Amino acid sequence: MKDKQASIAEGACGLPAPLHVGVIMDGNGRWAAQRGLPRFEGHRRGVEALRRAVRAAADLGVRYLTVYSFSSENWSRPPAEVSELMGLLKFFIRSDLRALEQEGVRVRVIGERDNLKPDIVALLDEAEARTRANTKLDLLVAFNYGSRQEIVAAARSLARDVAEGRIAPDDIDEALFASRLGTRFAPDPDLIIRTSGEMRLSNFLMWQSAYSELVFLPIYWPDFDRQAFQSALETFRARERRFGGVGDAAEPQVASAS
Repeated sequence: MKDKQASIAEGACGLPAPLHVGVIMDGNGRWAAQRGLPRFEGHRRGVEALRRAVRAAADLGVRYLTVYSFSSENWSRPPAEVSELMGLLKFFIRSDLRALEQEGVRVRVIGERDNLKPDIVALLDEAEARTRANTKLDLLVAFNYGSRQEIVAAARSLARDVAEGRIAPDDIDEALFASRLGTRFAPDPDLIIRTSGEMRLSNFLMWQSAYSELVFLPIYWPDFDRQAFQSALETFRARERRFGGVGDAAEPQVASAS
């Protein structure tokens, strides 16, 4: 089943590196405020932390890395801050795309694009097209993304197919539903990391995280580095994943990444 994780549970202290890691990159503004700096500087330092996270993920054997870069709720922030965030997205793609190409990173963007400006859409399309052949690490950028919206969109897609006679209601199961989500090409995340000490998912991968291990780090995102990533992986490996079963008797099925 799609919501079972792709890594095989081996008991406490015996887990391999997670195949798929999701990251809620939280705390840029508070990091800046703590230092008497403008919020933009926190976001700029957050981009540097993202670069470190991508390199660390590839080096540590992670195959899929999903980062929560801009939620559908972030549009409610002050217009000047939203404009700064859009500018940082453009800067990151334009300055890092060549390096991502060369390092084998494939960029995939999940989230709604209908209400984005054409230049942003073109940039996202370019990043996906130029890295399509890469296979070392899939970097999923959750941009203008909200998990509830994603689930509603999947339900609407299935409802249209039922109404038009392409499928029957009884054909709908977890696997078919998951095939309509933005992450349909990836296994569900084994691990979700959130920085800043907040302990909630905030509308991020809620369907996909049914059996994810959650690690909440008491640092702000700009301070996230390889050591913090390794610490989260060590916490993950120390846990026993039962998937509703009892100890070693429960083995998840391997999810397809096709």
